[in-house]
Amino acid sequence: MNAILKPTPGELPEEGHERWSAEFAAAVPGDATTFNRSGIPIKPLYTPRDWNGQACEQHLGYPGQYPYTRGIYPSMYRGRSWSQRQLVGLGVPEDYNLRVKEVLRLGASALSLLPCNSVFRGYDADEVPPELLGTCGTVINHVGDMEAALDGVPIGDISTAMNDPTPFTLLAFELAVARRRGVPWSRITGTSNQSDCISHFVANHMFFRLALQGARRVIVDHIAFCNEQVRGWNPLSVVGQHMQQAGATPAEAMAFTLCSAIQYAEDCIARRMDPDEFLPRFTFFFDISISFFEEVAKFRAGRRIWARLCKERFGAKDPRSWRFKFHGQTSGVDLTRQQPLNNIARVTAQAMAGIFGGLQSLHTDSYDEVFSTPTADAARIAVATQNVLREEAHLTDVIDPLGGSFFVEALTDEMEKKIESLIRMIDEAGGMYQAVEKGIVQQMIGDSALAFQKKIDSGEQTLVGVNAYQVEEDPADYPALEYPDPQRMKAYLERLAQFKRSRSNADVQKALGELARSANDPQLNVFAHVVSAAEAGATHGEICRTLREELGFGHVLAMV
Repeated sequence: MNAILKPTPGELPEEGHERWSAEFAAAVPGDATTFNRSGIPIKPLYTPRDWNGQACEQHLGYPGQYPYTRGIYPSMYRGRSWSQRQLVGLGVPEDYNLRVKEVLRLGASALSLLPCNSVFRGYDADEVPPELLGTCGTVINHVGDMEAALDGVPIGDISTAMNDPTPFTLLAFELAVARRRGVPWSRITGTSNQSDCISHFVANHMFFRLALQGARRVIVDHIAFCNEQVRGWNPLSVVGQHMQQAGATPAEAMAFTLCSAIQYAEDCIARRMDPDEFLPRFTFFFDISISFFEEVAKFRAGRRIWARLCKERFGAKDPRSWRFKFHGQTSGVDLTRQQPLNNIARVTAQAMAGIFGGLQSLHTDSYDEVFSTPTADAARIAVATQNVLREEAHLTDVIDPLGGSFFVEALTDEMEKKIESLIRMIDEAGGMYQAVEKGIVQQMIGDSALAFQKKIDSGEQTLVGVNAYQVEEDPADYPALEYPDPQRMKAYLERLAQFKRSRSNADVQKALGELARSANDPQLNVFAHVVSAAEAGATHGEICRTLREELGFGHVLAMV
């Protein structure tokens, strides 16, 4: 029978620490310090020397209370689980509709529409090579397409995320569908999930449809319109995912995202909007890497900083304005083509980091997303991963279960310091727009990406199956999703041509003319005219083309 270990008589905590230090040094000679992806030194052991629990209430507070380190709601997942928001997008609208109904049946509680790359680039399906259509998302070109995609979906009862960059035609189409169904816009909930034009400019150039200053105008109009007429909708999702997937460290991704949010908030204030009106509808979207504790600390620190910014810098008085609501997506950058089934383990670790970090909604990548849009079987595993973590692993039982850990709290504090130093640097550069136009942000992201790649190439950073633990395998063992049926896409293009012939082109031209006029009149709301054009039958490509002509095309290199 094992004896119960008791402290050695007369041994003080200081003596115990010194003894451990000597024994550790003997076992691991040399400098034992490592560094996480953000460059923060990580020690082998954390004790009360690193974080004083006596400051618990000052630093942490309680869930749902300022400074929100432990979560933005009092009950967190005990009261309501995170939303399971799976990205879905492939083929034609009818294909999307079938997949959506399947993921809802499997337990997803919110929807996310991922459009075809032609849509992301701002074109109609008949303006690009047909073999490219529907391979990475769904072709949605007009209100009829959205009606087919959401057929049988109760849009007044379920939250929808539209991956919809400026000028937000997908939301305009959804609002038109709601009007046709008699669903009040007050019941439409969800998020303009790609509304952050700064992140597109910095790290996702395919989405950059309009020149930066034109996009800046439209996003503020979009926020103003939704705050007045679609009050359950979140018009701004500030995206850290793009920057982190482009190579930013977790600390940089959080800092640059908060700097973008600061810029948008200041633009709204300059338009005489009340912070307590628009800040509660600001949301955030982050990448969750496999650097587990670093990601947990990133989210906890970001939540605390945002609360302080909203309260002290913007003067918001409503506690709802201080909440840091964010969606997390497990990082596709961490997934590998080699031994792709290992990606299930990676996604599980990433998802747990997001859950312990206090996210409000979660997308878990499918293991085969390195090959194609997820296959049905892989998508089921991705949804089931969240179900297992919630129902079987009981990760919802305790709020902020890592809170009070010497390591996690010390790391959260260090992450906070690093993020705040980066925010000060961007402020000194004149704010996020000026920092981006000068190329400061892009240079930092590029440097971080290169540094991490060098670690992989040298073997300092292990990637299982890539630079270690390799095995011989046949890529054919992991079939990718087949391309959309060419005949179905041909039939879709014929329907699109028929739609353009049968609509009232006089009404369309009138609406597009009014849209062009709104772009040149600061007293008019551009997004209100995007909605009117969608209801009149204008297509996505026509709306984007009209605004490009008036506000300029997103030639990124010309700005840097």
